[in-house]
Amino acid sequence: MQRESITRPEIKLVGICVRTSYEQELDKMKGNIFPCVRYYFHGGVAAQIQNRKKPGTTFCAYTDYETDNTGAYTYFIGEEVSSFDAHLPEGFQKLVIPKQQYVKFTTRPAPMPDVIENAWKEILTMSAKQLGGQRSYKTDFEIYDERASDHQKIVLDLYIGIQS
Repeated sequence: MQRESITRPEIKLVGICVRTSYEQELDKMKGNIFPCVRYYFHGGVAAQIQNRKKPGTTFCAYTDYETDNTGAYTYFIGEEVSSFDAHLPEGFQKLVIPKQQYVKFTTRPAPMPDVIENAWKEILTMSAKQLGGQRSYKTDFEIYDERASDHQKIVLDLYIGIQS
């Protein structure tokens, strides 16, 4: 994977979320992420989001970490919005990803779900030195844009928050 250090400004998202944990997600049949993603895409969730900045660009965020990547966290899927002024449909949530320092990883083309599983496996085995800093465990996120349109050759960016 390609990597670079970058500071990202605050990002406002609207979407849906679930609470889960690393252990729970090891068994996808018992995990909460896959049903949430399926509902997001098959339930027309994105089309209901108002003030979308880049329609079709999906953010998947990992936030509200209980401890670190081994504890509970909130998984959020949605789109970036220009403002929170619009009415939120029932079940929708807001998320503000804070301005922070990140290590940005860009994957090589691979099919879903291998592309994301392999990227996270690699990242989770990295020491702070290999990563480029100590993880902050505020919010980490993935961006799925036009490079994710071919599900057999997905390229995505992963942003891992690090302490500044």
